[in-house]
Amino acid sequence: CDCVIMQEKVEIVDENLIKPLINIQKDLNIRKTGEDIKEGETALTKGTQINPKNLGYLCSLGIPKINVNRKLKVSFFSTGDELVELGNTLSDGQIYDSNRYTLYGLLKDFGAEIQDLGVVRDNPSELKKTLLSASKNNDAVITSGGVSVGEADHIKSVLASIGKINFWKILMKPGRPLAFGKIGDSSFFGLPGNPVSVMITFMQFVQPALSKIAGEKRRSPIEITARSTYRIRKSPGR
Repeated sequence: CDCVIMQEKVEIVDENLIKPLINIQKDLNIRKTGEDIKEGETALTKGTQINPKNLGYLCSLGIPKINVNRKLKVSFFSTGDELVELGNTLSDGQIYDSNRYTLYGLLKDFGAEIQDLGVVRDNPSELKKTLLSASKNNDAVITSGGVSVGEADHIKSVLASIGKINFWKILMKPGRPLAFGKIGDSSFFGLPGNPVSVMITFMQFVQPALSKIAGEKRRSPIEITARSTYRIRKSPGR
């Protein structure tokens, strides 16, 4: 035989005769050996994320075990005396801590093992203690807030005392006071306190960096061409 007709595409005339309801062509509904992948070809290259599609692909090739990089371990916390946990009543000058929940979702989507360290007050010794502890057990530490130039912004000075500042401030808005450095073997990302800045800097800087650390190919973001309905203003140089 050189073709297969699906049962629902034929009319049964009697027990010895069927009538096709479609045009019959050679190789119809036949899957030949080597159609999915030819002998000697690479199934998955190094740096490919094992998602459900790739997992099924490997199994279809009869591959029971592969070597993979472990998930990254990332800890994060918010800084600021003005931050209040959800469920409590706000007093004058206080705001709810939303950035930790944003980072939780972003890191979960990335696939990291995460450790939420809560809110750390604007106290240099407390910040130092938390950063040192977090850096010992995690590949990366992320903070939000405390990286600008206010009197209560201690992240930059604390980082300089216990690790290394690779850069601080970028010509971007929102997200200018972004800080990046190292604490031992752990990478440090100091994100701004503004909620929009946190999301923007995470997607533009943190996620690509985490992909690099994890040994995977950079994930290409979805790009959509759009036209703004209003004039966009920016600070000079940004």
